[in-house]
Amino acid sequence: MRALAAGLALLLSSGVQSAVDLSGHGVDPLGSTDGGAVVLFFVATDCSVSNRYVPEIQRLQAEFAAEGVRFWFIYPNPEDTSTVVGAHDAQFAIYSSTALDTSQLLVRRAHVVATPEAAVFVPEGGSLREVYHGRIDDRYLSFGRERPHGMHHDLEVAIRAALAHQPVPPPGGDPVGCAIMPLQK
Repeated sequence: MRALAAGLALLLSSGVQSAVDLSGHGVDPLGSTDGGAVVLFFVATDCSVSNRYVPEIQRLQAEFAAEGVRFWFIYPNPEDTSTVVGAHDAQFAIYSSTALDTSQLLVRRAHVVATPEAAVFVPEGGSLREVYHGRIDDRYLSFGRERPHGMHHDLEVAIRAALAHQPVPPPGGDPVGCAIMPLQK
C-alpha cells in the first residue's frame, strides 16, 4: 500500500498531465504554483445538484479573479466525454477552464467523493498543497431537500482564509450530491 501511495505521489508531482481538455490535450490544473490559489470544482453533467451550483462557482470566480485565484471545472465521471462536456458547458455558459479527469488522479489528490464538491490548493514550497475539500455551502440539507440560498458559504470562507494566509476552517458538513463513479478496473 505504501508503494502504491508513493507511486501516486511521484506521478502527481512529476509533471505528468493529470487530465485532458475538451480537445484531448493534456492539462494539469495543479501544475503551476503561480497565483493565489487553485480551486477545483468537481461537477457531473447529469447531476442536478452540481448543475445548480454553476452560477455560484461563476460568482466566486468573478469575485476572486483579481486576486489570482484560478478556477477549474473538473469532470471526473467516465461517461462525461468531451462531446458531452462541451454541450454541457455551452448549455450552462461555462467558459472557465474545463478538464476531464480521465484517470481520476485529481479526484484522489483532492480527496473528493461527490459532485458538487470543491478543493482549494495554495502554493507552498514550490508545489500546491490542499487546504480545503468539501461542500460549497449548506444550501442542500440532503438530496432533494434544499434551502433557497446557502446560509454558510464554506468554499468562499475557505478561499478568503487561504488568500489571507489564515487557517482554513473545515466544511460545516458533508457534501450533498451525486457520487463520483469509479473507473472500471
